[in-house]
Amino acid sequence: MNIQFSLVDTRIKVGIIGFGRMGRFYWEAMTQSDRWNIAYICDTDSASRQLARELSPHSLVVEDEQKIFEDDSVQVVGLFTLADSRMEQIEKAIRYGKHIISEKPVADTIENEWKVVEMTENTNLLSTVNLYLRNSWYHHQMKEYIRQGEIGELAIIRVCHMTPGLAPGEGHEYEGPAFHDCGMHYVDIARWYADSDYHTWNAQGVKMWNYKDPWWVQCHGTFQNGVVFDITQGFVYGQLSKDQTHNSYVDIIGTKGIVRMTHDFKTAVVELHGVNQTLRVEKPFGGKNIDVLCDLFADSVETGERSPRLPLMRDSAVASEYAWRFFYDTRKHDLPSIGDLYTLEQIRERRRNMKNGYGLLHGNLPRITNS
Repeated sequence: MNIQFSLVDTRIKVGIIGFGRMGRFYWEAMTQSDRWNIAYICDTDSASRQLARELSPHSLVVEDEQKIFEDDSVQVVGLFTLADSRMEQIEKAIRYGKHIISEKPVADTIENEWKVVEMTENTNLLSTVNLYLRNSWYHHQMKEYIRQGEIGELAIIRVCHMTPGLAPGEGHEYEGPAFHDCGMHYVDIARWYADSDYHTWNAQGVKMWNYKDPWWVQCHGTFQNGVVFDITQGFVYGQLSKDQTHNSYVDIIGTKGIVRMTHDFKTAVVELHGVNQTLRVEKPFGGKNIDVLCDLFADSVETGERSPRLPLMRDSAVASEYAWRFFYDTRKHDLPSIGDLYTLEQIRERRRNMKNGYGLLHGNLPRITNS
């Protein structure tokens, strides 16, 4: 008797659109998982396509994204291009019946972001956006501790993220200045902790190096439930210092106790000071947690039920809108300009040649291998 075995690929078939910095992160996370079949990689840049062919020889590498949308076997599209192309791509994905993983912001203007929200909320297709802090182990552990009542009533949320990071003119053209491009993550996570919408705010900025936009912003205010917040963000932290460093923390204060987190981009340390216990937890930082996002989305595609942990397009639109509101509020107050453009050019020159540091430019990124 002859017995024949048929090997059926049950992995989720995905097309990656955009193979720059973020597209490569998703490719790496999906490659290291056994749940994804990366059928296509699309990029309009010839060098990115050549890199894709080298790294992912089993994927069909294309210049025209339409080939991905028209392939009925593709279940999911990953949209990792610039923000000004996302609304059109999301509209196409819905038209062709594809589930969607998108980078943030989900469009290039607030008006278009809310159009995306309306489109995605009026379809049965699954969609999510990379608000990566929501997928971090430390925020989930801290929120669970708060939920248990260990710190009493939630009162104050303090978030700070200052690094050397991207200098003005190095990649914010389509996603806005630093407080929008990066800061909307912190606007989102503060709202996630408060479980309430923003109510009042007052923002102060500094136009570092005489650049046209404030590159450091601090905003404080209240949520509708009375919880108070302050958010500080800026890529201004020792740009020309010999040995670069950063200052990043979340500090949450209740009526009875506190929880806080710091990290060095390698290890995150969570300290929980509650009424019944004091805990200190130290684990690997986890980076942008793209592997977690991809796993949650794969679970949702396979079961047909959306994971409640997946961020919504609406979450991204809200965070984006308030990040812009806070940013523009700086212009209503004294907005000092400190430093000069010569110093900014020194910073840019240093960063053009940096191989190790914060917010490396695309051309200086270490080459990902599939070993």
